[in-house]
Amino acid sequence: MPPSVPHLRSLVTAYLDRHPDERDALAGLLAALDAGGDPTDRSALPGHVTCGAVVIDRNRRVLHIRHRASGGLLLTPGGHVEATDDTLRAAALREVEEETGLPASALVAPPGFRSGPIDVDIHDVGPNPSKGEPAHRHYDFRFAFYLADDAPEPVPNAEETQGAAWLPFDEVPSPALRGKLDASALDGVIVPWNASVIVHDGRGRYLLHLRDANKPWIWEPGCWSLLGGGREPQDRTLEDTARRELREEAGLTVAGLEPYAVEHVTGTDGTRVPVQLFTGRWNGDPDRLPLTEGVMLAWVRPEKFPYMTMPRSTRTLLERHAAEHAAPGTASARTPSGAVAHLVGVHLYLEREGRVLLGLRHPDSAYAGGAWHVLAGHCEAESAAACLVREAYEEAGLVIDPAGVEFVHTVHMADRRGGPPRVQLFFRARRWEGTPELREPDRCVTWRWWDAKDLPEPVVPYTRAAVEGIRAGRAYTEMGWPR
Repeated sequence: MPPSVPHLRSLVTAYLDRHPDERDALAGLLAALDAGGDPTDRSALPGHVTCGAVVIDRNRRVLHIRHRASGGLLLTPGGHVEATDDTLRAAALREVEEETGLPASALVAPPGFRSGPIDVDIHDVGPNPSKGEPAHRHYDFRFAFYLADDAPEPVPNAEETQGAAWLPFDEVPSPALRGKLDASALDGVIVPWNASVIVHDGRGRYLLHLRDANKPWIWEPGCWSLLGGGREPQDRTLEDTARRELREEAGLTVAGLEPYAVEHVTGTDGTRVPVQLFTGRWNGDPDRLPLTEGVMLAWVRPEKFPYMTMPRSTRTLLERHAAEHAAPGTASARTPSGAVAHLVGVHLYLEREGRVLLGLRHPDSAYAGGAWHVLAGHCEAESAAACLVREAYEEAGLVIDPAGVEFVHTVHMADRRGGPPRVQLFFRARRWEGTPELREPDRCVTWRWWDAKDLPEPVVPYTRAAVEGIRAGRAYTEMGWPR
């Protein structure tokens, strides 16, 4: 069924809260909402609602197509609302796929625009005698989306369009949209806005949450999932989000949360949702927790995962975690061939006039608190170069071209605490944009350039070994392995 009037009214109200100066321009639409009927019906006069999509890539460009119906003008994808569109956002996503071939799964909702439009464009449409349509007005709700990094190239629909183009913000033809884009923080760079926690007992059991079934408006209804949710305004970091969600959903406090990976899941509207995953240990009784959402919490071992209703991405990550954290020498710690799983860390060796960029870890950081360390992160389901680019932007706001980096050193480490071995990869960036910023103040309290020959104390031991190896021209260092 088409979008309801209450749905439309809520979108317009929220939009006018952000843009109160547009109330007079939207007076006709407000009157239509008060009068009843269906303002999305293309026969509604003197005007009706249409939908468009503002698709932004990581180069701050917006996808435009040449509509045949407009005489070849460059416009954002969009069109009329269909009876099968239950929300205006769904209509915009459908139009994107129909006109460019980009599915909803190739798009990500950016922070600040996860439900409402970035712009409502009002324009008059001339009469169309062939369709029996008199002159009328369109109220075009434009929804913003980021293009996923691995999205396919747009393939414009030849029946409706004459090609596509990516336009920088300052070349967007619509003045109103151009102004809103320039005033926004939208940059096309995808970062997680949701957080979930892999809670385990350190002995092979995982705490899973059975969500309510028959509630299509919630994420993953009827599935076994992880505790977590979306970031709220009061959350300084995604770790704050994770801790708040644990408290709110299950009255649970888990000490020593550590970032683990980014999971890409499918939202209720079909778009991609990046979720920051944390890990933490707890060994209590889930039956004693005051569960406020869902059906139940339970300890589950990995051998049960294949028989449970669970998103494939969640199952894959939990199986990966189980393989990485089983006791050395056990069957679950090894692949069928007997190879031991290793963790891969990616590190940025940034040098300027003989000085190396180091960050001082927060004293309360779960790893190397109070020590100096290069910018680093764990490699997820991505190439090492892609990990380097992502971590540099997420941690310090630096923009690095993956074509401009070179591999300079590896540290192969055995974890003496019984954890998995680690392969620490170091890359040098020859070119970068930006000045180091404190984007994760809960983990790094300052960035400083240090003389590569005189590093500060304390510094993470393998970081010192890598810097010394790079300066000496060595490509490889081993640490922690028995001799």
